[in-house]
Amino acid sequence: MFTWLIEQMDCAVQQDGEADVVITAAWRCNGEQVDGENTYNGTVYGSCGFTYTEGEFTPYDQLTQDQVLGWCWSSGVDKDATEANVQTQIDNQINPPVVVLPLPWAA
Repeated sequence: MFTWLIEQMDCAVQQDGEADVVITAAWRCNGEQVDGENTYNGTVYGSCGFTYTEGEFTPYDQLTQDQVLGWCWSSGVDKDATEANVQTQIDNQINPPVVVLPLPWAA
């Protein structure tokens, strides 16, 4: 299961007559998988920049997380690839591709 979050938004105080215009959003995709008594987690974090388009403004206090996530995905954040990355992290915890074995000559 994946959970997408917007953790921070940077805003231009004034831009083209609008106040508090979001110019960058910091996002995170968390994944969790429960397998019996074990819980495995993965995460990917990034940020995405936006360009203000006149006539397409939503006041800051009316923005929703889903709206801003939509901006991220339409601005180049690859949702499927990000979720695949998180799933790979989880899969590698469940079935590690590399392990450290004890030295064969150590008792």
